[in-house]
Amino acid sequence: MASDSRNVAADYQLVTPTSSRTESIELERPAGTAPEAAPMSYVDDTNGNPWTDGNDYSSNNRQSGLQPSTSASTSVFSITKRVASIFSTSSENTSLPSAPEVVNEAAQLSRSGESTPFSPERTGRYSLESTSTTKGLTDWTVQGSGRRVGYEDLSAIDWIHEYQKERQREQVYQQQQGVWGKLKLVGDSSQVWLILIATGISVGVIAAGIDIVSNWLGDIKLGYCKSSFYLSQAFCCWGVDENDVCDNWVSWGYALHATGGWSYIVSYIFYIIFGVLFGSSASLLVLQYAPYASQSGIPEIKTVLNGFIIRGFMGFWTLLTKALGLCLASGSGLWLGKEGPLVHVACCCANLATRVSSTLRHNEARKREIFSAAAAAGITVAFGAPIGGVVFSLEQVSYYFPDKTMWQSFVCAMVASVSIQLLNPFRTGKLVLFQVISSRPFHKFELGPFVLLGIMGGIFGCLFIKLNMRIARWRTRSRILGYPLIEVVLLSVATSIINFPDPFSRLQNNILVFRLFQECNGNLTGLCNPDYFGSTVLLLMLVCIIGFFFTAYTFGTSIPSGVLMPSMAIGACYGRIIGIAMEVWQKHHPDYVLFDTCLPDLPCITPGVYAIVGAASALGGATRLTVSLVVIMFELTGALTYVLPIMIAVMVSKWVGDAFERKGIYESWIQFHDYPYLDNREEPIADITVAEIMTPLDELVILTASGHIVDSLEQLLATQNYKGFPVVADSREAILIGYISRSELRYALQQARAIGLGGDTQCYLGGSLPSGDEAPHCVDLRQWVDQTPITLSHRSSLQLAVSMFQKLGLRYMLLTMRGQLQGLITKKDICAKYTVQ
Repeated sequence: MASDSRNVAADYQLVTPTSSRTESIELERPAGTAPEAAPMSYVDDTNGNPWTDGNDYSSNNRQSGLQPSTSASTSVFSITKRVASIFSTSSENTSLPSAPEVVNEAAQLSRSGESTPFSPERTGRYSLESTSTTKGLTDWTVQGSGRRVGYEDLSAIDWIHEYQKERQREQVYQQQQGVWGKLKLVGDSSQVWLILIATGISVGVIAAGIDIVSNWLGDIKLGYCKSSFYLSQAFCCWGVDENDVCDNWVSWGYALHATGGWSYIVSYIFYIIFGVLFGSSASLLVLQYAPYASQSGIPEIKTVLNGFIIRGFMGFWTLLTKALGLCLASGSGLWLGKEGPLVHVACCCANLATRVSSTLRHNEARKREIFSAAAAAGITVAFGAPIGGVVFSLEQVSYYFPDKTMWQSFVCAMVASVSIQLLNPFRTGKLVLFQVISSRPFHKFELGPFVLLGIMGGIFGCLFIKLNMRIARWRTRSRILGYPLIEVVLLSVATSIINFPDPFSRLQNNILVFRLFQECNGNLTGLCNPDYFGSTVLLLMLVCIIGFFFTAYTFGTSIPSGVLMPSMAIGACYGRIIGIAMEVWQKHHPDYVLFDTCLPDLPCITPGVYAIVGAASALGGATRLTVSLVVIMFELTGALTYVLPIMIAVMVSKWVGDAFERKGIYESWIQFHDYPYLDNREEPIADITVAEIMTPLDELVILTASGHIVDSLEQLLATQNYKGFPVVADSREAILIGYISRSELRYALQQARAIGLGGDTQCYLGGSLPSGDEAPHCVDLRQWVDQTPITLSHRSSLQLAVSMFQKLGLRYMLLTMRGQLQGLITKKDICAKYTVQ
């Protein structure tokens, strides 16, 4: 029984051979010529710019696919050069290149009396073959998986093809002799490291700028610096104790000479005005320039690293919009964080850096290795945790993470850490504002409260995910969907109105977390004032409630937003509440049996530690992070003493969260957007055969090996929107020959049209071509057919099919029985089956 969510291989039909007998032109290699390497055209997944990449990777020999199969001449090189220039032209909305100039130049050569490479006077036949060859290598692109063109938007990559192409490219460099050949090999190997270093530096610089600007915008809502308007409150009051009055910082109420209650009202109004202005500006940037810059981007990054193409998601405008939007959104006071979106910013930097390397920009699999390293750099600058960033990339976002990718992630994270350390945006020597150093040990009786915090974190994460996804589904049905800017404006107004009266919710999330993490150390003011513990607990509980509902609604709006810092703030609040309660209990009952290990002259309970553990539990409950979260929190606190409490809280929060909902917040959004994300983790799979979820033969659109003309194939592409078509020997027995992707078929037909072939030209996708002097001319499409597709018996278990999709990174799989095609299963079919389970 086929899956209902299938949109790649559903309702297929049999395409029978045409009955046209019109003479056509054969596109075939002349007899006696050696097999030639086929160039592969690729399309950048960020801006749609096409290019070609021949198997001969030297710059002097890279040629296009529109080349004759005979020996080169002046006219051949002229058209070759012209085609290469056409393919290298930037096109924002074109997924596959077209070459009408080829026809014009061929016509000019014909009028001038010269024989063109596509004229029957030269070869007697016509060919779409390439003359570029790779010495010593098998032409596997023609005899095996076929030629490839650029991936279409919202399609999956072919991991096997990409890595096979990379191995062949490496063989070309390794076969080059001499000093110059060795230097070229070293230069090729160093490209990756130079790109990683450039990515780390750019991420550190951008993150430092975002920190400085967002902190200033957050403070400007409350007042301004009298001596220097561009300084934030922390720099304006540098050297002044936190509890002392800073004369250099002026509130808006005092600036307008308001007194008494009017000063509070004026400050309240300015807080709302600036909050709405910053929030609406961030949303406007996203809606006008880069829709992909909204939210955190981590669900999309996980999908991209899983082998999916989302064009425009990591382009320059997305990077610029994301960076500016994060500054405005963080300063608006909305319940969101900039830490998660920094992963998206880092991947954008990596994608732009790979464009200078022809080696990496032409290989989608290699680019995803760079993106994994960039994700580690993003977490590094977000939390000041380079090792935690590497583990985060391994645990959370990466699909394929070999040893070399771990080493690359380490280098990129280290460079990013050094960059932000040298810039020192907070002038404190810390990588992040909320980094604290704690040294007090914990007692054994505190393990019980730590377990309680883990339970609270798991419950929080489960409730948060369910509420957030329910709001997201409501938003798709509500009228507010058509007015995203108005939604953000109303959300900013409501958030500002509710946040301002509470002195804790009025603070930015990173400052709030920093204060909650701090130890009292004899300070008896603010959070540490024992006379106001009751009111402090009530205010922190109010912050938990406000943050829970506003974060659940904000994460999903058209604004750059993350969920990591708000979750930490909420967890730190209820962790601090538990810590205050334990501290009060111990002070009022110091002789209780649990407190026997407490020393009389030293503080026994440290509420800041409970805040740290609570933050870890809440973040673990929302994201289902485990090892990476423990490492990040350890690097934040700088104390190995608290690793055990954090591990206990994270472990319990994950167990509790998984008991109600196995998916974290990012996986839930992947499912909500219906991305074809196939997790490589072990999941329970139904004990059924693959035939029960495949698309059967009678629902497939299949192509026969012969009998088609150009017009009929173009009509097929115009009426069917499927990503590819199985090729069979004939319509009766359906013996499988191969599989041709929609992109390759369309591109080959464009080439045929570009050289002036008519719509009645016969096309062959398999078998033998006609021979003899009286044989009709034809278009040879066999070179574009994948003649070695991955096949499996339709009686195999679903477990085996899922394992092959996970381990090999497949896009589709053809199901056969004794060579006869029985059906087809795609990656989306597997993902849909997981969704049903």
